[in-house]
Amino acid sequence: MTTAADAEPRTGAAAADMALPGVVAMATNRTGTIHERATGWRVLDPAGAPGEPMTMDTVFVLLSMTKAVTATAALQLVEEGRLDLDAPARLHAPAIGALQVLTGFDAEGRPQMRPPKRDITPRMLLLHTAGLAYPFFNESYRRLVAEGHCVDTLGATRAGLNTPLLFDPGDAWEYGSGLDWVGQVVEGVTGARLGEVMRARIFEPLGMTDTAFTLTPSMRARLAGMHRRDGDGTLQPMPDFALPPEPEVHMGGHGLYGTVGDYVRFIRMWLNDGMGQAGRVLRADTIRMAERNGLGDRRIRMLPGVMPMLSNDAELFPGLPKSWSLSFMVNEEDAPTGRPAGALGWAGLANLYYWIDRRTGVGGVWASQLLPFADPAALSAFYAFETSIYKAMSGSAAEAGGGSP
Repeated sequence: MTTAADAEPRTGAAAADMALPGVVAMATNRTGTIHERATGWRVLDPAGAPGEPMTMDTVFVLLSMTKAVTATAALQLVEEGRLDLDAPARLHAPAIGALQVLTGFDAEGRPQMRPPKRDITPRMLLLHTAGLAYPFFNESYRRLVAEGHCVDTLGATRAGLNTPLLFDPGDAWEYGSGLDWVGQVVEGVTGARLGEVMRARIFEPLGMTDTAFTLTPSMRARLAGMHRRDGDGTLQPMPDFALPPEPEVHMGGHGLYGTVGDYVRFIRMWLNDGMGQAGRVLRADTIRMAERNGLGDRRIRMLPGVMPMLSNDAELFPGLPKSWSLSFMVNEEDAPTGRPAGALGWAGLANLYYWIDRRTGVGGVWASQLLPFADPAALSAFYAFETSIYKAMSGSAAEAGGGSP
């Protein structure tokens, strides 16, 4: 099938004004891949030099697509009775107990803090109700980082974990770094680094051989470069963009590298009630519990892009009510792409998007390496890709049934 992600790339001087850099798109049903396509180059060269073509085994910085994998590791511990989602997270990650609530800034610009009214729990971290945020989506956090009061989490350091809370745990929803702390909870329960837990308990059962917090030589040779869209719409490579090669902390919220094919195997496990190609990863009842809206009557909101180099104002399916589960966005009404109400999905900051439709039995990934987030051309191409999958499935169903009346 042809999608908006399939536009042929242009070389030479024209490469600078093409709509998108290289893209990999893949969709799956419960039994296997139903569509895949790679187009463009891993790194655009404004000078026109030929580059490495994008391929299906290209490695991406997955960024927040890491979150669902970390949540899966935590849910495994819940199944085993080793983790209580409603007990204090500090029982397994003591440092989280020292976080305080930001109440404002004094006349000299110093942040003012107070102790939180209640403990942070793993459930709050998974639902983004713990009070944590990101500097590119929250003005107070942006100011804290800009003025040196805390460290950005992208550095993958322990210092980067210790950001203040914006409100008392449980009081509101704010998308942020809670899954980095879930990773610390997983490490505290298991006594192993998060990447090792994922490798043994998720990656091996699913056959995910090209996903890790640290690049192997083979993965590095296939790594896509990061790009930015300038104000005039042109694309430029960002050769200095990189996550730490040997991270001090395996950040459960954003630190994984991986291929689209590997992530589709992860999606397929969620479609198949927790069963992977080489064994069970989660129980079916755990999957059903985790996919439910965990916010009650609250709905998530648009994410304001307060750091324009990293993100535009961001909202998937604007106007549709959306909630959050453990740990995915849930659209509460049918989406215009064909995605039904109750489906799961989310994204990565560099314009990577995915969805998991357990009702229909289909999901997919659309991946680029492009900043800022919520790029209009990238979102349009992702929506077109998803729409094309549902239209193809609908056409196949009509053909199998003898056509529409």
